[in-house]
Amino acid sequence: MNDLTGKTSILIGIAGGTGSGKTTVAKALSSEFGGSEVALIEQDSYYRDLAHLNMIERGNVNFDHPDAFDFDMLKSQMKSLICGSAIDVPVYDYSTHTRSGEFRHIEPHHIVILDGILILLDPELRSLMDIKLYVETGDDIRIIRRITRDVKKRGRSLESVIEQYYKTVRPSHQQFVEPTKAYADIIIPEGGKNKVAIDVIRTKIMSLLLGYKIGDKP
Repeated sequence: MNDLTGKTSILIGIAGGTGSGKTTVAKALSSEFGGSEVALIEQDSYYRDLAHLNMIERGNVNFDHPDAFDFDMLKSQMKSLICGSAIDVPVYDYSTHTRSGEFRHIEPHHIVILDGILILLDPELRSLMDIKLYVETGDDIRIIRRITRDVKKRGRSLESVIEQYYKTVRPSHQQFVEPTKAYADIIIPEGGKNKVAIDVIRTKIMSLLLGYKIGDKP
């Protein structure tokens, strides 16, 4: 059981498949409160460092499998952050599948939003969250978004993205990601475009903040 005595932050988890719009939802929620109130953290920052493998071996890793993530480090840092301690989040280099050696320093905030495909998988991590969300988006939209992101932002070829999708992304989504929506407090269809859901969640966050003082439990 987690000892969260002295908890000073609200932790909101946003899960969903690749390209579902998790980050869009996170930004939509945070826009109401401002950067000084909200810290945005991505599970992707906690990919395991694959420097011990050659490039061919790294390319064969299933990055949508739970084993690809350092859950121990993720849980440890989330506990520290929501209990009032600053953390240094590793910066991941997608082109080499290694940690860059740089870090993003994050001070405690009233609201911490963690998004990632598998953040609702681990029971201990779920227990840290005050609000658990799952963004549900159609497979066709998600694959188009994944292709656009990986080709434009990560320098991948179209062929490699499609091959990876059918080989590992889709099976892992069906086996590990989609079942975790059963743990969500709210399932959000259409992601950030669902203005009603965003407004409802904002209202819930405000209600948590109203009786919340730094150094007190919510």
